[in-house]
Amino acid sequence: MHRTLGPGLLESAYETALCIELDDEGLRYERQKRVAAHYKGRLLGEYVIDVVVEDRVIVEVKAVERLAPVFEAQILHYMRVTHKRIGLLMNFNSRLMTDGINRFAL
Repeated sequence: MHRTLGPGLLESAYETALCIELDDEGLRYERQKRVAAHYKGRLLGEYVIDVVVEDRVIVEVKAVERLAPVFEAQILHYMRVTHKRIGLLMNFNSRLMTDGINRFAL
């Protein structure tokens, strides 16, 4: 997918292409999954997770020049609140996709 599209598109385009690939592989996923955010037992609002694959893996899609530490904190937080053990932070604005994938495990 990244070889075909290359870097430079919006995150939403890469997310859509990723979901097309997941469909083609027959994998179940939820896109733009909303999860309640709480503080001291009170509802703050919602988090929106880009993609949850097979109800096991959180995928956060980025298209940025460089990954900031806040993106790692974001995906780790999503993993904790959803009780998912595996997360992928994918930066599609990389020359090679292998350089743009970061895997996290809890």
